[in-house]
Amino acid sequence: MFAGEDGAQLQCCVAMEQLNASGQATRRQVIRKASVILGRNEFQEIILRVHDGKVPQSYHLKEFKLFTKFAREGKCTVKLLPENIQVLISNCPPDQLSLFLKTLSIKHQAWRSSKPLSDREKLKAGLPRSFEAISPLQQKDIQKVNELRSKAAPKGLTDRTNNTTAARTGQQVKRSRSDSNFSPVKTNPTKKPILSLPSRKLNKEQAAVLSAVLSGRNVFFTGSAGTGKSFLLKRIMGSLPPKSTFATASTGVAACHIGGTTLHSFAGVGSGSAPLEQCIELAQRPGVLQHWTSCRHLIIDEISMVEAQFFDKLESVARSVRRSTEPFGGIQLIVCGDFLQLPPVSKGKEKASFCFQARSWRKVIQVNMELTEVRRQTDQSFISLLQAVRLGRVTEEVTAKLMESAYHHIERDGILATRLCTHKDDVEVTNESKLQQLPGSVRVFEALDSDPALVKTIDAHSPVSRLIQLKVGAQVMLTKNLDVARGLVNGARGVVVAFDSGKHGLPRVRFLCGATEVLKTERWVFKSGGGIHLSRQQLPLKLAWAISIHKSQGMTLDCVEISLARVFESGQAYVALSRARNLEGLRVMDFEPRVVRSDPDVLLFYKKLRKERLLMQVSIVSLLFIIIHVPNYSTHIKVFRVH
Repeated sequence: MFAGEDGAQLQCCVAMEQLNASGQATRRQVIRKASVILGRNEFQEIILRVHDGKVPQSYHLKEFKLFTKFAREGKCTVKLLPENIQVLISNCPPDQLSLFLKTLSIKHQAWRSSKPLSDREKLKAGLPRSFEAISPLQQKDIQKVNELRSKAAPKGLTDRTNNTTAARTGQQVKRSRSDSNFSPVKTNPTKKPILSLPSRKLNKEQAAVLSAVLSGRNVFFTGSAGTGKSFLLKRIMGSLPPKSTFATASTGVAACHIGGTTLHSFAGVGSGSAPLEQCIELAQRPGVLQHWTSCRHLIIDEISMVEAQFFDKLESVARSVRRSTEPFGGIQLIVCGDFLQLPPVSKGKEKASFCFQARSWRKVIQVNMELTEVRRQTDQSFISLLQAVRLGRVTEEVTAKLMESAYHHIERDGILATRLCTHKDDVEVTNESKLQQLPGSVRVFEALDSDPALVKTIDAHSPVSRLIQLKVGAQVMLTKNLDVARGLVNGARGVVVAFDSGKHGLPRVRFLCGATEVLKTERWVFKSGGGIHLSRQQLPLKLAWAISIHKSQGMTLDCVEISLARVFESGQAYVALSRARNLEGLRVMDFEPRVVRSDPDVLLFYKKLRKERLLMQVSIVSLLFIIIHVPNYSTHIKVFRVH
């Protein structure tokens, strides 16, 4: 189990404040590297212990409030009511904090349902003082609290639950969006959601990658489409301290998926085509230099599209601006992507080099790991077909299946197939002409951008347009996960069936998964150069008669038509085909085996990577054999290491 995965302990920055009657801090203590432990004393009361490595400070959690609006940024506040003390937690790995808060809330609600001991009973018990870390959440804890919640709504209870009630239940409250002061949200116990333990866990391969990352090594992890790379990347981000972790990607849309910025924006060196000396100067500008010096963990997603020369340049810039001789200036690198998907964009006639061909790659990357368990598709024969295409192997069986798919009738309930195109221009022409052909008037939905002056930057990062034009009958696609359990995921296909009668006239969409939803605006937040946070609030939709292969990366499409005649890059055919959830929902037009290409340099790289992994496994097995079976094995290990 990783640190903090039991929900009882955090490693973070803590500030403890004693407040006066008007809520102002009269005394403040800050611990930069603190351990926060949730435990129980000898009377089974819940205790919050803050440890600075020398003297622990303990607080009884009887009546308190939790302020959790910024929990996804690794921040929260625990306010102890009788003592008028608040514990401010910051720079905490978000996933650890989320589980910690859930554990605290559930354990506290369960504790309050039992009868606490009186002070007299405690004295009579004569128990020695003790402190034990609280046990991890179990299904029985969840079940107990759900039962309590179902009984906890007396008749006539309104939404106007007062602050004290909210506090005494140890309930999580948030800061109001319109008010920066602490204030609990309105609550109604009858409407509390049913709690459950997290459903989707990491598989063994993913857990091994996370373990390598948390050990501090520089990791490159790869895998074919649908092996859960993005899911794992978000878990890694949630396991690292936010202040020193920077999430980047090779493209704006990929960066938006992980809530980060582009690698170029982080680096602050423009296109990176300038000479090294000039790039170093650009990186030393005040706002940019702060990024470089505070960064301890750098995540790079979609590494296949990062060019080798640019990677080498960044490695040199990092050493220079951080004044360190260590690879990448001592920054831990977490690199993710599939080199058998989209390659770097070539400049002119010269073929761009892959990142693994960079001079500094082997010096920087310490661990190479590959995910092999496909999660997007469940049909094993389709998975095998995709794996063959990924490696550029087009057998007669693969050709026959893809050619047969041209006759698949995949339209259903008025939802047409989305056409995947190799060129962006084809996408725009197709969507505009199809929308014009529909009867009825156009409804235009304009985005609310945080900074209209930076609309071009926002456009580059956002998966949705500033203006969305819709009609009844428009073929659309979701651009955000709204409800995974119901199939309302990024890439889910639907058709606009009506517009609401309200003042906003929101679209009602019938989806292929069977759900019909009135879609409201969603917010996307991303970072631009200089660390500025930008946002766009817009409907989570895009027209879906056609979409480009580049923009489809990371999506799962359940109704897709592909034309591969104009494929111009290695890996492009594979990216397109692997978007499909299954063969039944796929129609491939004009398939020819020649369009399936895999770069020979990439195939050689993966061959070497697998060979090295096998050699390592053999070495580990041999070493274990020596330790178990050979007398005086420590002497033999020394000899083994020398040879």
